[in-house]
Amino acid sequence: MEKLTSFSSDGLTIEGLLERIPGDRGVVITHPHPLYGGDMLNPVVKAISNSYRDKGYSILRINFRGVGKSGGKYENGIGEQKDVLSALSYMNELGISRTDLAGYSFGTFVNIGAVKKRPSVQKMIMVSPPVAFMEFGRPSPVLCLKLVITGSLDEIAPEESVKKNLLQWNPEAVLEVIGGADHFYSGYLKKLEEIISLHI
Repeated sequence: MEKLTSFSSDGLTIEGLLERIPGDRGVVITHPHPLYGGDMLNPVVKAISNSYRDKGYSILRINFRGVGKSGGKYENGIGEQKDVLSALSYMNELGISRTDLAGYSFGTFVNIGAVKKRPSVQKMIMVSPPVAFMEFGRPSPVLCLKLVITGSLDEIAPEESVKKNLLQWNPEAVLEVIGGADHFYSGYLKKLEEIISLHI
């Protein structure tokens, strides 16, 4: 059962949905772009959460600063990295010592910046990194990245562009392309859950 929770990040109160499951494994899940309505209740974020729940992980979905009841305002993905780092620390305080990081769209952009500052993340999963929409900068190694998923019709995370970035992030990571899916995965959420479950 998920419960509303909150933690401090950079002097701000950040809200989240926490489901604590016995054990030391957990995941922090981040959402799509706040300026386009993204939040922790997004259906793709929920699908990621379902996959991890089925595998017995504790789950923390967060609202970035300025979203929902989280304090502050949008900070171009930079301030949001602090929210991710604080979420990871919060999980650690709860006794969850092995934490994954998963994100969808804008959330992947934030996560990849955060994980470079916190290399202790067990593994990272990206769903539709928006490489055609946001400037990720020059790709550099992200060895904890294990899985990237996009749709064959995703114009924000086009397969070929994702492949090029993945070669620099981690060429050993798995790329899964869901045929027929666009950036929003309408009609493909169950398939998305299945793929994530296979790789957790």
